[in-house]
Amino acid sequence: MNRREFLKRSAVIGAGTLVVPTIVKASIWGPNAPSNRINIGVIGTGRQGRGDMMGIMRNEDVRITAVCDLDSLRMADGKEFTEQNTERLLGQPHTGVKMYGDYREMLEDKQIDGLLIATPDHQHARLAIDAAYAGKDMYLEKPASLTITEGRAMSNAINATGVIMQVGSQQRSNFSFRRACELVRSGRIGKLKTVEVRLPGDPPGGSTVPTAAPSVLNYDAWLGSTPWVPYIEEGVHPEAVNGKPVYSRPGWLRREQFGAGMITGWGSHHFDIAHWGMDMEYSGPIEIEASTIFPAPGSGLWDVHGPYNSRMLYANGVVVMGMEEGPEKPNGVLFIGEEGWIFTSRGGGRVTDSDPIRVDSGGVEKGPLSASNPNILRDLTDDEVHLYVSENHTRNWLDSMRSRKPTIATAEIGHRSCTACLLQQIAMHLGRKLHWDPRHERFIDDDEANSMLSRPQRAPYQIG
Repeated sequence: MNRREFLKRSAVIGAGTLVVPTIVKASIWGPNAPSNRINIGVIGTGRQGRGDMMGIMRNEDVRITAVCDLDSLRMADGKEFTEQNTERLLGQPHTGVKMYGDYREMLEDKQIDGLLIATPDHQHARLAIDAAYAGKDMYLEKPASLTITEGRAMSNAINATGVIMQVGSQQRSNFSFRRACELVRSGRIGKLKTVEVRLPGDPPGGSTVPTAAPSVLNYDAWLGSTPWVPYIEEGVHPEAVNGKPVYSRPGWLRREQFGAGMITGWGSHHFDIAHWGMDMEYSGPIEIEASTIFPAPGSGLWDVHGPYNSRMLYANGVVVMGMEEGPEKPNGVLFIGEEGWIFTSRGGGRVTDSDPIRVDSGGVEKGPLSASNPNILRDLTDDEVHLYVSENHTRNWLDSMRSRKPTIATAEIGHRSCTACLLQQIAMHLGRKLHWDPRHERFIDDDEANSMLSRPQRAPYQIG
């Protein structure tokens, strides 16, 4: 059932009775009402989803009441994970978590107020669009989409329905990243000239030997709108061992059929911060160049970009440089102005439960926040730029569900940061300078590049 069929099925009850998606949920009214809790359904209970679920379960006014996964073992484990950790964190028994093998059935559950969508990247936009037209608020893991066209459709659906979305750009809810952007926009380093974005890398490899898909996995639905390819365990996620799911890093992250690699994996975080500090979070570059070395044929299954360099020019004159991190270029975002620089990173800490703990590498930039002159980091004055404050990304989403005010990482913001990443991926493949119109979201006089804004979609999993 596609989105149109879902709407026909759920919008009409009886003869000619139209049901409009409720924007303010009945279960949210009244601070002392038993129904005041926000009920959350989870789509995707794998490695990233479990970290996000922990962030939700820490809140006393929320319960995860349903889980959905295309791997039945992971789904059952997600139910147990939810019930046990809710009781451990809150000291209250929590049982009866529902399980859905098909997310469309979860969308019809009227008791669910919001969704956590933590699936592989290629499923993000379609699930978000269907959820929006079902009237569900949502927390969508980044990146926002597999293609720029899908991302635009996703953001349009969120805006059209009025549902609340939080994109999983958690760095916006971290003090160091916010303060760096405030300082840059307040002119502490003079006129901003250049931004360096440093990302981790991914090595090639991966088995290319197909096997039978495990019976617990709905592999056809897992592929979704992407072309059918034989099942290879290293290209999906680790199979269970002795009936127990394994949650190590999945191989689909390194396959272009399902994502774009680190350019969107970490890039959606760091280029978002670059946009925030530049005051360009609703726009994009006008020129893009990028180079990389893709894995050689026969080197393995994983085919996303290798070490890369990129250059993007924005209409305000700022140049954003993308590169792989290194001994003298630690992971993070470096803002360079005419009068100094500011560097921000996750440092040795974590922004999300699933973050690895990183150790600062060499170079003059250190820790989560540093500058060319310590005086640059002095406290903000009242007349300087103060940006949207969120101290907890999950809590910001939940509070927005109640207030109906925008989250700190809206659908449009998430789409624009993802677009900057995907533009670089397209430039990597074409190997030449591209000219982009951020208002109309088209390449200028470049049919070849415009053909890469979308991908063919396989029925019956296509959008629309």
